[in-house]
Amino acid sequence: MTTVDLPSVTAPAARPRTCAMSPVVKLSAGFLLVIVLVALLADWLAPLPYTAQNLAARLKPPLTEAGGTMHWLGTDQLGRDILSRMVFAIRSSILIAVMGTLIGAVVGTALGFAAARLRGVVDQAIMMAVDAQAAIPALFLALTMLAFFGNNIVLFIILVSVDGWDRYTRLARGLVVSEQESDYINAVEALGAGAPRVILRHLLPNIAAALVVQATLNFPGTILLETSLSFLGLGVQPPGTSLGLMLGEGRRYLLNAWWIAVFPGLAIFLTTLSMSLFGDWLRDRFDPTSERH
Repeated sequence: MTTVDLPSVTAPAARPRTCAMSPVVKLSAGFLLVIVLVALLADWLAPLPYTAQNLAARLKPPLTEAGGTMHWLGTDQLGRDILSRMVFAIRSSILIAVMGTLIGAVVGTALGFAAARLRGVVDQAIMMAVDAQAAIPALFLALTMLAFFGNNIVLFIILVSVDGWDRYTRLARGLVVSEQESDYINAVEALGAGAPRVILRHLLPNIAAALVVQATLNFPGTILLETSLSFLGLGVQPPGTSLGLMLGEGRRYLLNAWWIAVFPGLAIFLTTLSMSLFGDWLRDRFDPTSERH
């Protein structure tokens, strides 16, 4: 019997993945850490009450002393300290964006699990809702709801959470459909494990990394939606403060008091940019198609 030696075929090596943070990502992570600390310690970091007015010190430029107080970032049209207002504005904007992101992630993930596990009519109905949500701009929907129901902080957070829940639903549904066909899921179900145990102990831990990455990528859009609505006067209302509200108040003084709008705008830009860069790094870090080093 003649044997034929087949040429050996070597699979192409997978593209190595670098998990170490680049200097830019490290700077982004450090800036995000500073933002979180500012939001948590706002009561102690603000040099003055953010609502305190001093008309004698209105529209003072940065690094100006007035009334025995140094205004590091200047004052606004009512003589309020910009630094103090920014500290509390960061707390307000970050809190609303985080709450909106968490609510959207929880609701979207739950709907994705329901669509993947129940299938049939439930799956079709949920995916039709996802398609409808994707076709309607989040800003347009938020403006419509605020026009009908008025403005309050609870409704505002719910409207902010609407942005992006459809992405979690699509992602969770696809991952769960793929995972529940795996051998380990079939084995667990054959041993008599109920649906709650399968979902909470096996499916959810295996897709949690992808959902966390999606949350970091959605967060910049959520904070931009919050600041956009506040900029239009439909978000946080005075005497409260937020980055979008400060930006909206300062747009009328760009020619003679640029610092009122520039510093909040810079904070918005750096926060969203840092989160985008950090989210991109997390996506590469947990990419299952690459080798982990």
